[in-house]
Amino acid sequence: MSSKSIAKKSGGVDKIFLFLTIILVIVGFFIFYSASLGLLAGGTVKFMSVTFNQIVFGILGGGIAATITAFIPYTFWRKWGFLFFGGSVVLMLLVFVPHVGIFHGGARRWIGFGGASMQPAEFYKIGFVLYTAAWFASVKQKASTLKFGTIPLIILIALSAGLILMQPDTETFLVVAASAVAIYLVSGGQWKHLFLIAGVGAIGLAVLVSQRPYLQQRISTFMDPSKDATGSGYQIQQSLIAIGSGGLTGRGFGQSTQKFAFLPEPIGDSIFAVASEEFGFVGSVAIILLYIMFAFQALRIATRVPDPFGAYVIVGIIVLIVLQSFMNIAAMLAIVPLSGTPLLFISHGGTALFFTMASAGIILNISRYQKR
Repeated sequence: MSSKSIAKKSGGVDKIFLFLTIILVIVGFFIFYSASLGLLAGGTVKFMSVTFNQIVFGILGGGIAATITAFIPYTFWRKWGFLFFGGSVVLMLLVFVPHVGIFHGGARRWIGFGGASMQPAEFYKIGFVLYTAAWFASVKQKASTLKFGTIPLIILIALSAGLILMQPDTETFLVVAASAVAIYLVSGGQWKHLFLIAGVGAIGLAVLVSQRPYLQQRISTFMDPSKDATGSGYQIQQSLIAIGSGGLTGRGFGQSTQKFAFLPEPIGDSIFAVASEEFGFVGSVAIILLYIMFAFQALRIATRVPDPFGAYVIVGIIVLIVLQSFMNIAAMLAIVPLSGTPLLFISHGGTALFFTMASAGIILNISRYQKR
């Protein structure tokens, strides 16, 4: 279906989705602010720095980005998706360029410019979804074939593997691959081909784990966190203590004790544990329900969009946001191995919040075309 044949705008943006997005941003900031109070134990400088970054680059910058993308006709992304994706690939390659890429914590995932830094993977995820959606929308019913569906899917996943796993960033690769698979399935891809890909992928993942000791350690820690309670199992142990001490209704806003001296990365991947300690089981369930409602409303919009490209973009973006967030929550609950992925809308990270809100803006624009 060409961009000229889609239905005209039927009204404004979807108010329910907009409301849920705003609520996630507001709730996320208050949880982040409370978690960041733990940084005061080491001085006020870092607290002011991370708070400023979250507000200026994340919330304000993300708000501007969401407003812009909400007004750009989403057919623009179909027309220019390949160039957008190509630009994101170039940015991903820059992390390996000396004096441009930043090496931190055993990984090259950032590029620096003028004293600031960004994580190109966040840009890449959006570009990847836009291009993948454009491809499967263009081949239409041929998505069920090997030539136009399965083989392009394999190529896209393999390209992502090469770019992302070299950094290394296994969790981001898994999220990106899942978004591609989701788009492939809703476009008419065949399950039997997917099972074949999954089998090959499982073998590849096993080989990857065998070659990377840190992945082996994560799996070993997941199987028995108490085996090295003061080492590799320390974070999950402290996370479970924080979650458990929250009880039914929590200690209250700002009252977490784990964030001050015990819980690693309280503003990063451990932030759900801080929220659980302060707001308890009730608050934790409320956060999870917010993400579920956010995803449900987006997918509801996707079912009402007459253009398959718009629907595929929504599916890809929602998988990126919600799957990554649930991976974070599951890791803090010891349901899956620790991943290091942030809790989107909530964890510290101006780049992640900026692009998450920009993605939500794209969905808001698509919602203008849905059948009411």
